[in-house]
Amino acid sequence: MNKLDTARQKEIQQAEELLFAGPQALGFAKGLFQGRFVADWVMPYPRIPAAQQTELDKSLAELRKFLDEHLNPVEIDRQANIPREVIDGLGRVGVLGATAPVEHGGLGLTQMANCKLLEEIGTRCASTSVFVNAHHSIGIRALLLFGTHSQKEKWLPRLVNGEQLGAFALTEREAGSDAANVQMQACPSADGSYFILNGEKRYITNAAIAQVLTVMARTPMPGSDKTAITAFLVTPDMPGFTILEARMPKMGIRGTATGRFALRDVKVPKENILGPMGKGLKVALTVLDFGRTTFGACCTGAAKTCLRLAIEHASTRKQFNKTLGEFELIKKKIARIAAGAYAMEAMTTTTASLIDRGLEDYMVETAMLKVFTTERLWEIINDTFQIYGGSAYFVDLPLERMLRDARINQIGEGSNEVLTSFIALVGMRGPGMEFKEIYDTMMKPSRDRMGKAWAAGKNRLGAAIRIPDVPVRSEQLRASARQLGRLIWRFNFAVTRALITYREPILDMQLVQERIADAAMDLFASTCVLSRWDAELQFARRNGDSVSADDSAADLFLLQSFRRIRRFLGELTDNDDKSLLATARSFLDKPPS
Repeated sequence: MNKLDTARQKEIQQAEELLFAGPQALGFAKGLFQGRFVADWVMPYPRIPAAQQTELDKSLAELRKFLDEHLNPVEIDRQANIPREVIDGLGRVGVLGATAPVEHGGLGLTQMANCKLLEEIGTRCASTSVFVNAHHSIGIRALLLFGTHSQKEKWLPRLVNGEQLGAFALTEREAGSDAANVQMQACPSADGSYFILNGEKRYITNAAIAQVLTVMARTPMPGSDKTAITAFLVTPDMPGFTILEARMPKMGIRGTATGRFALRDVKVPKENILGPMGKGLKVALTVLDFGRTTFGACCTGAAKTCLRLAIEHASTRKQFNKTLGEFELIKKKIARIAAGAYAMEAMTTTTASLIDRGLEDYMVETAMLKVFTTERLWEIINDTFQIYGGSAYFVDLPLERMLRDARINQIGEGSNEVLTSFIALVGMRGPGMEFKEIYDTMMKPSRDRMGKAWAAGKNRLGAAIRIPDVPVRSEQLRASARQLGRLIWRFNFAVTRALITYREPILDMQLVQERIADAAMDLFASTCVLSRWDAELQFARRNGDSVSADDSAADLFLLQSFRRIRRFLGELTDNDDKSLLATARSFLDKPPS
């Protein structure tokens, strides 16, 4: 084995230790790659329990009233600051501690309910929704999930009411989407009572205004020359904590305090370690699962605002003696916006419900949600911008601000390119390991291996001949459900063919990974839409309601999504990859002029 192969095997081993430890019950996303439809993860469509819905309705009413009276997105953007009175108000209405336990001053809401609060803020101001996300969804999430009882008693009460603010500090010069490459050092003192932290963090939301920061740093592992990442609670009053740049000027979400800071021989008590020693990366990635879910909610809120703005303008603006809404190319955009917003909400609700139900290993689903909603929102804002024409370019309308604000979404909390490869590679691992089991047994038969190889062969054969059943209750959706089942079968067949054709080199073939991930994301989105539509039809039938506009949006999304899936799968064998890569190489190899 040469050095490159050795390095690759080490990378694979590290990734498996990080991502695949613990129980591995088959979830929905991984089931798709196995040719299975894990129905109980997505059907029936999740609903907030009645008792919590009452509490949520009250919280939403208070939040809307407060935002109507006090939130000014234009001023926040112009002044590049969220006023303290707005932050205090968000704390009073409970948004800053929505999912925190009641005994610590929080509202005790579920993730689904919390997403509804973030969606409401997302309809109005991206800066404010990102601020709340940074404080609650990731800033104090590690404390909520991994904190000890004493840590929670000490820190949570003032964090959930907004008296103190939280931040999540992972990103460094060499560590962003590559979360495992954290370089900040944390060395234990001689007596082990504290750790000395050294290094810099950048692009940290709330860095200069937070009183409690969850900081990822690299610690030595006892009895080994290796290091691992550990999560620490750090406060800015610790000697050596230095703000290098309090508010880094930026294109969008200007109201957020995005900063850069250094820790120089900062002594952090061992009592401030969050979670197990050396398991900080697991802490970070778990926290990001929650953040990506509320990310989807914020994007959904912005998409709904775009739909409202697009309808208003298309219904009133006249050109050539017609309203814009009478032109088919404008109708096309509005229909696409409506379908996308419907799917984004369905996908966010379904993904949040996985967290609320205590299911394990939903990392692929949250990655799918983040990529799908951020990409759709960018397209939706662009469509709305085009409907408004030149007027959208001026600052008296919110669209130029929304366009600037939305661009970070495809980068933050894991770039979409990295997450796309992650979705494909993690999803393909299951069938890939089965094929490896069969291949290894064929090469070196043994009694121990025969049983595993036989089980793997049965699974692969079953997926090849069985079209998954998608159990909908509404008769009018049966045809769409059967079509979805056939597409899942085709998807599994395409994954199998790619694994057999490319084998281990597929780990580097990102163009193949992208098509597989895109198809998987649309399969997940279509499932969420179908589940939501089915629930709405059942509710309407029981109440004698007529067909709603949402029905046509759901129908359109499924039609277009199914077409996209077929295209993604077709392009696995019919593409321009060789020419594309050759062109890129010819320019990359060319000396700069």
